[in-house]
Amino acid sequence: MNEIRLNHVVPKVFAERTEWHSDIWDKDIRFERGHLYLLEAESGTGKSTFCSYCIGYRNDYAGEISFDGEDTRRLRVAGWTDVRQRHISHLFQELRLFPELTAMENVMIKNRLTGHKTEAEIGQWFDRLGIADKRDQKIGRMSFGQQQRVAFMRALVQPFDFLLADEPISHLDDANSATMGELMMEEARKQGAGVIVTSIGKHINLDYERRLQL
Repeated sequence: MNEIRLNHVVPKVFAERTEWHSDIWDKDIRFERGHLYLLEAESGTGKSTFCSYCIGYRNDYAGEISFDGEDTRRLRVAGWTDVRQRHISHLFQELRLFPELTAMENVMIKNRLTGHKTEAEIGQWFDRLGIADKRDQKIGRMSFGQQQRVAFMRALVQPFDFLLADEPISHLDDANSATMGELMMEEARKQGAGVIVTSIGKHINLDYERRLQL
C-alpha cells in the first residue's frame, strides 16, 4: 500500500457543520508511504475517529477513503484482515492489552501471528524502553505509562506500510518518549513505511514532514 486518501470525508456526527477549520475533514488529502505526518487536534474533533476510519473499524462518514485508489467500502472481512495484518498497524489510544497476561505475553501473542520479530529482538526493545524488569509482570499490575510502552511494542511486531500512532506518549517522560520515537522510526525506515502520529497536546519530537490540523 502506497497511499491513503481521504476525499471530502466528513464524519456523520459533523454532517450539519457548514464551516471547517480542518486540514482533514471535507478536504482531498493524501498520506503517502515513506513520509512522516503529525495530526494535531483538539479534544472532540475526531482524532480517534480518523484512525478508526483508516483501519476499518468505523464507516459512518460521507465522502471516500481509498487505499491506492480502491474505495475501502468495497473491502470485505478478508480484505480488512489483510490490511490490519500486513499494511496498517495501529497503536490504540486505549491500548487494548490483556490484563491477565504478562507484558511479554501481550507482545508475543501478536508476534506469534506475524512471526515478524524474534523474542530476543523484542527483549532488546524492553531494555531500551526501560521496562526490562517488567517483562514477566502482568499488565494489570503495571502503570499506564509502562502499559503504553508494551502496547507500542505490540504495534511494531508486524509488517506495515503505515503506522497510526494515536496519542503514543501521553503518559511518558521525555527520555522514554525520545526512545519510543527512535524505535518507531527505525522500524518505519526498515519497512519504507509512512507514519501518522496523532496528538491533542504532547507528541513525540520528530522531524515531521507535514503537520496537519484536525
